[in-house]
Amino acid sequence: MLQTIFSNIQGLHFIFRFLHLFMGIIWIGILYYFNYVQGAYFAEASPEGKANVTAKLLPRAMWWFRWGAMWTFVTGALMLMIRAHMDVSGAGVGVFATPFWINILTGATMGTLMFLNVWLIIHPAQKVVIANAVAVAAGQPANPAAAARGARSGVASRTNTLLSIPMMFFMLATNHLGYAITDNSKVSVYWIVALIIIFGIEFNAIKGKTGPMTTIKGVITCGFALTAVFVVLLSVLM
Repeated sequence: MLQTIFSNIQGLHFIFRFLHLFMGIIWIGILYYFNYVQGAYFAEASPEGKANVTAKLLPRAMWWFRWGAMWTFVTGALMLMIRAHMDVSGAGVGVFATPFWINILTGATMGTLMFLNVWLIIHPAQKVVIANAVAVAAGQPANPAAAARGARSGVASRTNTLLSIPMMFFMLATNHLGYAITDNSKVSVYWIVALIIIFGIEFNAIKGKTGPMTTIKGVITCGFALTAVFVVLLSVLM
């Protein structure tokens, strides 16, 4: 069995798939902890309790969170490169206009933006928030920028929670949800509309507010609604 796994490219793809799933559970699990558990606690906690969690628990959770995101992204990228090599070798570049690749690249686009949100928005902002909590606990003045950075981190985190639902849907759809691609299918139109939607949501993560994603119920509802939008889009255009 070990010889089979390590002696061919399909076995290597399996190893990266296993690691991708393992790291993804860590990443998305902590994302949901932040949004579904810690956020609700912060809304009710005393200033002392909130400061204690921010200074002591949050740094540990953020370490696992950001490195879970990193290795989920890396193993996912390696999987896609191996699968692309195998598919193109067998069928040519036209293979990318197939249900598998449309599904996986839709999910991967969302996952890549989520990864970038972690490393470029959430992690830098939380470093400021954590440093401020430690400083205040030590009797030093509060950093006036900490609140704004925390708020921006919150929008990006809610956006990642929103995107995680259709992302997981399309990752699973690669092997479980097929549809026919015909001469009448509008694959290019799908990608234009899909990218406008995805990058519009990402622009809100960078510049906007949580809006209907402010509550747990709201962000989950928005996530499933976004998934439904993409399913309808595929149904109409494919």
